[in-house]
Amino acid sequence: MIGLFGGTFDPVHHGHLRVALDVLQHLNLAQLRLLPLAAAVHRRQPIASPEQRMAMLRTAIRDEPLLIADDRELTRGGPSYTLDTLRSFRDELGATAPLCLLVGADAFDGFPDWHRPVDILDLVHLIVMQRPGAPTARDAWLRDQVEHRRTDDPAALRGRAGGHIYFHTVTQLDISATRIRRLLAQGRSPRYLLPDAVLAMARDNRCYAVPQAPA
Repeated sequence: MIGLFGGTFDPVHHGHLRVALDVLQHLNLAQLRLLPLAAAVHRRQPIASPEQRMAMLRTAIRDEPLLIADDRELTRGGPSYTLDTLRSFRDELGATAPLCLLVGADAFDGFPDWHRPVDILDLVHLIVMQRPGAPTARDAWLRDQVEHRRTDDPAALRGRAGGHIYFHTVTQLDISATRIRRLLAQGRSPRYLLPDAVLAMARDNRCYAVPQAPA
């Protein structure tokens, strides 16, 4: 079973990496693909270039062999629609391989606004990474999907290609890529918020030299 975790990763930081490892280990995934998006659909565009973000991501996970940086959204270009990415995985892995898409609780709350959410649910299991006691599914349609698709059994995810919704409480680190970019732009240190090697790359390449507006 393979996990998929997308984002801007602008830059990748310990908040991303810790939750990825939490899910990887909890679900005993064969691997977890981290997918930097090319062009954001529902949020501001990344600041660092695709090449810079991919290089920082590869550096951050180089010692964790089951975390894999996947550049398919960057090489495809254009808006990064999740449905297109999932179809590319289905073309590669076949229709029956179980796939798990990791989403944060806030992203899940906005899932009804995603491009063709029902088609996404037909292709993949949703793994909702939440804080302890975090509220979910304020939307009526989404509550209905949870009622009919939710499973609390990890083994059920392996029994079919997609279609389930699974909630998992992960380690929550209050780390923001926006704050990291702002600290770097101000000449201050964001050390301990992200891997030292990623920080060195961001500084050397001056990825965030201009002050950033809030994301």
